[in-house]
Order: sequence, then C-alpha cells, then structure tokens
Amino acid sequence: MGIRVIKTAVAAIAAIYTAYYLDLTPALSAGILAILGVEVTRMKGLKSVSARFVASVLGLFFASVIFTVLGFHYWVVAIFIMVTFPVLSRFQLKGGILTSSVIVFQLFSHGEVNVDIIANEILLLLSGLGWATVINVVYMPREDKELLAIRARLEEDFSSIFREMATTLRNPKHLWNGGEILDAHGSIEQGVNLSIRNRENRIWGYESYWSTYFEMRRQQLYSIQQMLAELSLVYEKWPQGELLAELLEQLAGDVKSEVYRGKAEQMVFALMKSFREMELPTTREEFEIRASLYTLLHEVDRYLAVARRLKKKPGEQETGLARSN
Repeated sequence: MGIRVIKTAVAAIAAIYTAYYLDLTPALSAGILAILGVEVTRMKGLKSVSARFVASVLGLFFASVIFTVLGFHYWVVAIFIMVTFPVLSRFQLKGGILTSSVIVFQLFSHGEVNVDIIANEILLLLSGLGWATVINVVYMPREDKELLAIRARLEEDFSSIFREMATTLRNPKHLWNGGEILDAHGSIEQGVNLSIRNRENRIWGYESYWSTYFEMRRQQLYSIQQMLAELSLVYEKWPQGELLAELLEQLAGDVKSEVYRGKAEQMVFALMKSFREMELPTTREEFEIRASLYTLLHEVDRYLAVARRLKKKPGEQETGLARSN
C-alpha cells in the first residue's frame, strides 16, 4: 500500500471516532471530509484544507439563506448550485466545491436550518479536515534519498557523455548511440518534479538547493547538446582535438567531484589562448574543422559559466552546489 492510502485510512478513522465522541451526526461524514483533505504534500494539504473549509462555510451560508427562503425542495438544490458554485470559482475556491456539497446536502437532509444543525456541520468540518491537516503535517515521506540517487545517475550520465565526446575527438569513426543524453533528460525532469514536491513538504527551513541544482543541469544539458552538434562536424582527427579531448576528460571527472576547483576553467582559458596564437588555416577543410572545435570550446565555457553562476563556492556547505560543476 502507498503511504497516502495509509495516511488516508488513519485520518478517516480518527475523524469518525472524533465525530462519534462529540455526538455529531452523521459521524461517517467526518471520515469523508478527512479523505478529501489528505494530500501528497504539506503545502498542498494546508492550501487544500483552507480552501475546503472556507468554501464549505460559504456554502452553508448561501444554502441556509436559499433553503430558508425557497424551502427544502429538490429543485432548490439546482438554484443553490447555480448561485454558489460560480461564487466559489470566482474566489479561487473550486477545490472546496465537493466538500461544500457534502455539508450542504446534509443540511438539506435535515429539512430545517437552526443553530444546532449549523454547529453540527461546522464541527464535522473541523473533525474531518482537522485530522486531515494533522496527518498531512505530522508525516510526509522524505525525498532526500531519491533525489540523491537521481543526482548520482545524472552525474554518471554527464560523465559518460564527456568521455564519449573525448573518444570521438581522438577517433572520429567512433560510434556512440547517445543514450545517455535521453537518460540525462529524463533524470532532470524527474528531479525537477521531485524537488517541487520536496519544496512543498517543507513549510519552514526549506533550502533551494535541489531546484537550483536541476535548473543548473538543465541549462548545462542544453550546452552539451550544442557541443555535440559541433562535434558532429569534426570528421577528422586534429591536434587541437586532442587538447579538447583532455579538457572533456577533465569535465568527466569534475562533474562527480565534491567541490568545484576551477581547473577546467583554467584549461579553457589556456586553450582559447592557444587557438588565437595558432597560424591561420591553410585549407578550407582545416578551417571548417578548427572552427567547429573553437565553437565547441566556447560551449564548454558556457557550460562552466552556468556552474559559476548557480553553484556554491568552495568552502561553503557541501549540501550546496559546491557538490559538482
């Protein structure tokens, strides 16, 4: 069973027993309200319960007026829906329409409106939604281990990509299916979604590390794709390609390192300087290949620029983006 199923069962039974203890009728309605209030994250749970409670109170108010004026007839329920639902939608309370309907239909079943009945419905709301809130806040599964596993897979994919690129520069006939690119993209999307859930489960003390990390990797993956586009134009081995291969192998190791040291950045600077000092190409073929290599080098620099902008600096907490580059 999923954790949400267990949480829902606990919230429902606690709400029913609470309603029974308080002599509320029907006690089972508190269980229904609790089931509706259980959510997958703390933040979503608090927003959902707030919207449901406010919508239900407003629904009770409108229903009390409408039923008192027009009577307790089935066709009056349609009037209630046409009047109340647009108001709830207008005030961004659509999520509470179902909960409001449960309470209002119970009011309708009583056939009258008085203080005791209204109090009964309000207490049912507090019992059901209250226990849903307690369960939502008290326990939510932690995503840290799963996020760490995704990060490890993603960094391994990045490392493999750089190694394959280095091999291709040394041997342009080398074949590679590029599967790591698709895997990296999938890991990033999975990580982004999980980091959002992780943020919504942290009502206080939330650190933006994971959302920043996966945004960094998303931008870097785009740079890697641009590198591959330039690499595809390098169809012969060149001495400058060997220098770039060494740089890519450095990145393959750096991507898994605990702290970003900037060695790859220094290599990029040195390579750019050497490119500028080289004699001009003597053939069109040499010109095209060297141009692709130089553009590839600029994409590496862009890749590192993303890390420089979004990562933490060496010496800061290791839970931050100093983890990798």
